[in-house]
Amino acid sequence: MKDDVGADFRNFVAARSQRLLSAAYLLTGDHGLAEDLLQTALLKAYRHWGRVSTAGDPEAYVRRILFNQRVSWWRRRQLEAVSIPAYHDSVAGTVEDASSGLADRDRMWRALRELPPRTRAVVVLRYWEDLSETATAELLDCSVGTVKSLASRGLARLRGLLDPDPETAGGDTEKHDAKGARA
Repeated sequence: MKDDVGADFRNFVAARSQRLLSAAYLLTGDHGLAEDLLQTALLKAYRHWGRVSTAGDPEAYVRRILFNQRVSWWRRRQLEAVSIPAYHDSVAGTVEDASSGLADRDRMWRALRELPPRTRAVVVLRYWEDLSETATAELLDCSVGTVKSLASRGLARLRGLLDPDPETAGGDTEKHDAKGARA
């Protein structure tokens, strides 16, 4: 019996770990933290694998553990660790890269990491994982209205980070004079 559970779990991990690792990376913005997060979630799932595997969709269950664990980490650590920029980050402005697609993708990842953790989770679930508002709300244990407002704020913040010109980013376009009064 125990060997069957272990084999079933190993098959699950082999089949689904890449997608789960992608979700973990989007939540953490760091490859090392994403691997730690996934390992923690898989360990928790393995402890109850007999029940998890027969309950329906084990991937959804593991994703729930993944997101709950990340929220737990957010709550424990008030301050995120300061990341040291990699070598390529410091020379990125000095060398023109021929592949603008990679540069755009890198800008998007950096902007995504600037979002507050819960907002980032909503954006990742809604637009990367393509979950519905209802499924996202259930996964994060919040209301659909909260998902809608966090998604709206998250997208607006991403627009602002990716295009700081308020007229093109959808920001406040009202004119103000030098003293801050509306013109």
